[in-house]
Amino acid sequence: MNNLSAMTDHELARLYEEGNDSAFDVLLARHQAYIYSYILFLVKDSDVANDFFQDTFQRAIIAIRNHKYQTNGKFSAWLTRIAHNLILDQGRKSETTQTVREDQVAPRILNSMRLSEATREDEMIDSQTRDHIRHLLDYLPEPQREVVIMRFYEDLSFKEIAQLTGVSINTALGRMHYALINLRKLIGNRQFSLVG
Repeated sequence: MNNLSAMTDHELARLYEEGNDSAFDVLLARHQAYIYSYILFLVKDSDVANDFFQDTFQRAIIAIRNHKYQTNGKFSAWLTRIAHNLILDQGRKSETTQTVREDQVAPRILNSMRLSEATREDEMIDSQTRDHIRHLLDYLPEPQREVVIMRFYEDLSFKEIAQLTGVSINTALGRMHYALINLRKLIGNRQFSLVG
């Protein structure tokens, strides 16, 4: 049990439920980039995305500590559903604020059954989405593309990415941040040109 990073998401969640705060730190490090990029893709505003990101993990903490986390399905899919529901709930509460409304984000994504229920089609849909994003990566500057591939496709931590690329963790995080901004521009504008 000393090597938390070798544990599965479900094992870490159970350990955190029993009071081991370090287990949640590992879960957060493992999933934060994916969940943040998912939220940012939907809301298209980094400040709003940060708020939803914080709320998502607060809800996860409460659910796990209150013994409401079930081990069926992927942990990342569970976090994604929490984020999805928070975005929809906020959209219903206020139509006059700057926060996202249901009609301001991609309807196909928000109405997708895979966000409500885990199905056998999850892996195929995830694979198609990853393939589409992988195509867009060709338009990113090389250092940004490298970080995204290592994080999302090779499932490496930012510490591992920093070691392999010979940069600091902050530089790796910065490259990911700019990569997500550039990907959002690509997806939003559908113009495949980037600024430096």
